[in-house]
This record gives sequence, structure tokens and C-alpha cells, in this order.
Amino acid sequence: MPTRRSTKYLTGYLSLEMSASLSTAAAEGAYCDLGSLIEQRLAAKKLDLGQRKRALNLLSGPNKSNFRGRGIDFEEVRAYQPGDDIRTIDWRITARTGTAHTKLFREERERQVLVAIDQRCSMFFGSQHCCKSVLAGHLGALLSWAALQRGDRLGGLVFSDTEHREIRPRRSRRSVLALLQATCDMNAALPGQASRDEGRLAEILTDLRRIARPGSSLFIISDFSGALAPEALEQIHQLARHLEITAMHCSDPLEEALPAAGRYSVTDGSTRSALHTGDSRLQDAFAQQFQRQLDALQQGYGRLGIPIIRARTNDSPLGLLQAYYGEAGGLRR
Repeated sequence: MPTRRSTKYLTGYLSLEMSASLSTAAAEGAYCDLGSLIEQRLAAKKLDLGQRKRALNLLSGPNKSNFRGRGIDFEEVRAYQPGDDIRTIDWRITARTGTAHTKLFREERERQVLVAIDQRCSMFFGSQHCCKSVLAGHLGALLSWAALQRGDRLGGLVFSDTEHREIRPRRSRRSVLALLQATCDMNAALPGQASRDEGRLAEILTDLRRIARPGSSLFIISDFSGALAPEALEQIHQLARHLEITAMHCSDPLEEALPAAGRYSVTDGSTRSALHTGDSRLQDAFAQQFQRQLDALQQGYGRLGIPIIRARTNDSPLGLLQAYYGEAGGLRR
């Protein structure tokens, strides 16, 4: 019969094993499972949203957001490193030493973190492990639990083509659970009725302007369909003036490149047709169109100092976030 001590060690070992598997596993399935999103609480302990890696700063390019940050206290001065914000350079020490130095600040412990999760029909697509909508749900769950564990007030907005649900920011597990439940509810309704309205994302960004307090941190998890419409660009510009925004662009490998030459049966949920991929010109045009759209999004958001993190359906959600908010970060293109 196992003793209490051996049971404790076994439980700890199993938790470590589960945590290790979560760090390397891609999300699975066509629909979200609430239990799986709640389980991300354990994996989120590996993240610290207060530690934005220099790699994340580099994703926004040379342009910096107008956002000046929430209440912060000066902490120390250290040698400048690539990726540091040039606005924080200490010019007096730089002039005295002849070497660039930058100021470091300690942010407020409690802040408002908002997570916007896209569950529109365009997200209901996946060719390998999961749909983009499921990937968005897992990323949103990890960010939400990580924010709560840091002591932040977590809120957000989940939206589909026809509705959205707002979660009031609170430092409570209820806020996280409400956000996850809203995600699962709208995810379960997919594919639903697809909307051709390119202004939908602009409407959501307008709502975010209403509920977000200046100085908040905003994560937008979406495929950013309609993000280049003038109305959407204007709203994101207004948001970037007062918020720290991080965009997480969800995509599937099949959106980036057509499959090997062959004849495939495809459907949009209502009609079915045949797709022939043997034409190399078609394959090139398909890949180039995706890249043009991505480049335009990165340039438009880069001008506002908004970093775009690429998230694919065959990625590990935790592994992806660890590159920017974990102990060992790196630049991901």
C-alpha cells in the first residue's frame, strides 16, 4: 500500500509529466473542450506576462507605439541591448561612460489585461491538428490564467460573426472561467452563419475602445480577416495610443501553401467542389497572396508599434508563448 509520502511524490511527478507534455503538444480537434482550457492553468505557470522578451519588441520593428505605459517605478540602469526601447536610454550616463545605457522600470503589480478571442467562421478551419478557433481558445486560456496568476485583473471579449460577449475585468477565477465558457459556447456554434461583412472586426475594436482602460494590456487572437479595412485600421490606431497591444495571428499551413499536386474535394460548409493543385502557377499565386496579406498586416500594425506573433495550428500554444513570456525566449518569424 502506498504511503502518504509516496503518493505525494507520485502526484508531483505526474504533474511534472503532464506539464512537460503540455509544453510540446499542439492543440487538438475541431471544437474546444472546456476541461482542456481549464487544464491550461497548470501550464500557464511557466509564463510571466510581465516579462516581455526583447524578441517580442523586435517583432514590432523600429516603430514604437504611442502607448506610454501604466504607472511604473524606476528600478535600475544597465547597458543597452538590441531590442530595448530607445526612448528609455539614459543619455547622461551614456554621455559619461561612452556606452549606451538604458533605464529599467518596475511596472505596477496589478494591471488590467484584456484578451479578445476570435470565433468567427473564418477561424473554423484547420488541416492538421486543430482548427484556428481551437488554437485561439488555447492561447486565450494560457494568457488568461497567466494574467490571473500574476495578480492582474483579467477581462476580455469573445466574438463571432453575429454576437460578442464581454467579460468585466476582475482579479478572480470567475473572470477566467467566464471567458473560457464564452469561448466554448461560441466555438460550439460554429460554423454557424458566415458573415461577409468586412466591418465586423472594426465593430469589435470599437467595443474594445469602450471597455479598455488606458494603460491596459490587450491581446487580440484572430486571423485578422478584415483587419486591413480603413475602419479597422483607424480603430486599432486609436487603441494603440493608450494600450499595450499584442496581436496573435492564427493561421493553418494549408492557408500558406496548397497541398501536393492532386485533386481534392473541398467545402465551405454548404457547398462542395473539386480543387486541382497540379498547376505550379496556381500554387505560387496562392502562396504569394497569403504572404502579401501577412506583409500588409505586419507593416500596418508595425507602424503602430504592435508586434504580431505568428501562431499556426501545428504549433504548441504553450511552446509558442514561452518564446516571448517564458524563461527561455527567442525570436520567431
